[in-house]
Amino acid sequence: MANILVVDDENAMLQLIKRILEKDAHIVTLQADAKAVLDMDFRRYDLILLDVMMPDVNGFELCNQIRSRVDCPIIFLTAKTQESDIVRGLGIGGDDYITKPFGTNELLARVNAHLRRDTREKKYAVSISGILFHINAKEAEVNGNKLPLTKSEYEICEYLALHRGQVFSREQIYEAVFGFDGESDDSVIATHIKNIRSKLAAVKLSPIETVWGVGYKWE
Repeated sequence: MANILVVDDENAMLQLIKRILEKDAHIVTLQADAKAVLDMDFRRYDLILLDVMMPDVNGFELCNQIRSRVDCPIIFLTAKTQESDIVRGLGIGGDDYITKPFGTNELLARVNAHLRRDTREKKYAVSISGILFHINAKEAEVNGNKLPLTKSEYEICEYLALHRGQVFSREQIYEAVFGFDGESDDSVIATHIKNIRSKLAAVKLSPIETVWGVGYKWE
């Protein structure tokens, strides 16, 4: 059971998502006014579902404004599938996206996967390739400076780094990091890797290698 905030300007969609999530005994808070979300206390929530196409403040803008105050995963609900939109959403702090229309099982699987992943217990820190991974805090730093990684980006880095030298397919990375069984979303992993590389390049690091036709590895 988790406390989940759902933000969507369509009441029918809010009620549908509420019914689906309550099947798994989650406590669901509905919000149709995106502007009102800016004044909310996010400490009580374990996950946020955020529609992209909303009037006044769209989901990307809202995520960008609240991400610094939100520790929990943010999943976008979107009809947009273009790469540029996906890159934008994940790059500003989103952890995943679900394309509308979606099925009951897909929504529950994605939500519960992120909830499981976000509560995994970690107990140590380790330095790999010049990056210090604070496993418990889910943070990474280089030369004392914190890397601006989202939760999902950090988890992908941690997984690849702790298995340095091993090659993993996009599907394997998704399953290992997000705990989502059966319907791996390759585009999410590829986009996260692109964003990770950009942030690591800013500190002159490039530890993630593409193994063409197979996947990725941490050098």
